[in-house]
Amino acid sequence: MKRIIEYIMLSSVLMACSSNQELLLLVGTYTDTDSEGLYSLRFNQETGECTPLSVTNIANPSFLAVSDDNSIVYAVTEQIQDAAVSALSLDMATGMMEVLNSQPALGMSPCHIMIAGKDVVVSNYTSGSLAVFPLAEDGTLMPGTSVEFSESGPNAVRQASSHIHSSQLSPDGKHLYVIDLGGDCVHSYGVEDGRVLLSDYSRFSLAPGEGPRHFAYSADGRFLYLLTELGGNVVSFEIGADGGLSQVGSFEADSLHAAGSADIHLSPDGRFIYASNRLQGDGIAIFRQDATSGALEKVGYQNTGIHPRNFAITPNGRYLLAACRDSNLIQVFERDPETGLLTDTGRNIDIPHPVCVILRSK
Repeated sequence: MKRIIEYIMLSSVLMACSSNQELLLLVGTYTDTDSEGLYSLRFNQETGECTPLSVTNIANPSFLAVSDDNSIVYAVTEQIQDAAVSALSLDMATGMMEVLNSQPALGMSPCHIMIAGKDVVVSNYTSGSLAVFPLAEDGTLMPGTSVEFSESGPNAVRQASSHIHSSQLSPDGKHLYVIDLGGDCVHSYGVEDGRVLLSDYSRFSLAPGEGPRHFAYSADGRFLYLLTELGGNVVSFEIGADGGLSQVGSFEADSLHAAGSADIHLSPDGRFIYASNRLQGDGIAIFRQDATSGALEKVGYQNTGIHPRNFAITPNGRYLLAACRDSNLIQVFERDPETGLLTDTGRNIDIPHPVCVILRSK
């Protein structure tokens, strides 16, 4: 009997470990070629092995967000005409998704979506607008409201008007930072009781022509690291107690100045920052962060496939998955936890026009 009990206990531990190793990988794509829409796969964060699960037909799901309980996926349909945002049910075991409802995006070319408490927030790039959709109790999307910006910058081609590219809640959850590539600025709104307050507004400027795009926070929540698409820099800000932003540094991510920097993330241990660059010398810049000052030291550069857009790092920090849109694949890189450097495993995941990768654990 003792051996049977020990066997059951060991089996339970092994099953728990296996569960922790297995992640659900969601991939958003552009469907202008032969992509079918939104893909789900199983990814093992210990071995780097990947298994396809399902495909859900939806147009241009270029950015995704997942509810805290992993039951609903929110996806944009990035297009100028009939732009939309959808809520889809998610089965974590099978990866199957089904559209629950959709709402007009209240703008053109929605390129980013995130969950802000009881609201879903959408960044509309072409129209330069931000849309906020209250969530119903079942997680579906209610009709939203939007605000349109009228900023501009010195780049006549890329900054003739506002282009809202992303948003995130502040580390304390009291503010929503909204990135305006066209206006070289960060818009900020208050958040109270899980609702975005469009009446509580402030604005923070960057150097003209930087064209900010995506951002990430330091592990302790003291610093905001903003990747500028046009300038190719990681601009660091210290976050004040009132949510104010004070610029403290700028670090070059794109030495070729190709004006195509895209995405930025911290390693799970908070020691390294990664920033993707496109258009020339496609790859990922690697920085080590000084936890005290927030300063960054560039420690390496990893070449990738063509047009690395969004990327994700596994929760255990072992792998980085880069969506290389024009190579029609997701590259799987192994991370060195001590140096932060990346090694191409050669285990490419073939998916047409991937642009967004999300990893979720049970």
